[in-house]
Amino acid sequence: MSRQGAVGRREGYSLSFVVVVALFVTTLITANITAVKLVGFWGLVLPAGVVVFPVSYICGDVLTEVYGYRMARRVIWLGFLCNLLAVAAIYLGQVLPAAPFWQDQQAYETILGYTWRLLAASFLAYLIGEFANSYILARMKVATNGRWLWSRTIGSTFVGQGLDSLVFVFLAFVGIIPLGAMISAIVAQWLVKSAYEALATPLTYVVVNRLKRAEGVDAYDRDTNFNPLLVRG
Repeated sequence: MSRQGAVGRREGYSLSFVVVVALFVTTLITANITAVKLVGFWGLVLPAGVVVFPVSYICGDVLTEVYGYRMARRVIWLGFLCNLLAVAAIYLGQVLPAAPFWQDQQAYETILGYTWRLLAASFLAYLIGEFANSYILARMKVATNGRWLWSRTIGSTFVGQGLDSLVFVFLAFVGIIPLGAMISAIVAQWLVKSAYEALATPLTYVVVNRLKRAEGVDAYDRDTNFNPLLVRG
């Protein structure tokens, strides 16, 4: 089915589409909350969110590959708004007066508190990375006429995750940590997340192929307006 067929179903979203969207949003919010913890293995120091965050890119690949860039664009903005709501709720919980017998206010602020600089870096990195990932995958699909799915999922993630890591680490830590440490952090996150996507390629193939058969949809963005702000387009 053409891209128009995929868009034409937008008024009645299927259960499969809703499940992929739910996984996308859940992994995004979960990664942002768990990222407060730093973990170390193989000589690398990474945020704990790296365990689940790449799943959001896998879901983004599935959405773009099956339903097209226009549908993925809506989901990316939905994820942004849901994450903003989560941050607002956490902040509200922080500023509300604590019960006299509750002694964990400092722990709450330490674990769940955010600085505005980190929030801005996180939100901007998310938008740039996700839109780059979706755009490149959609363009590569048209260029390859739908062949070599592995090249699209790995290639788009390699660029998207690279931009995400670069923007976040630079904006969050420039002037705070040495340049060498920043570069090491960017490269480490970039490579680990990209390797995650590569290892998940067989699973991505299974999900994509099953969805295409079940939904009767295989979108090609030949005439799509790729403006990331054009949510209704």
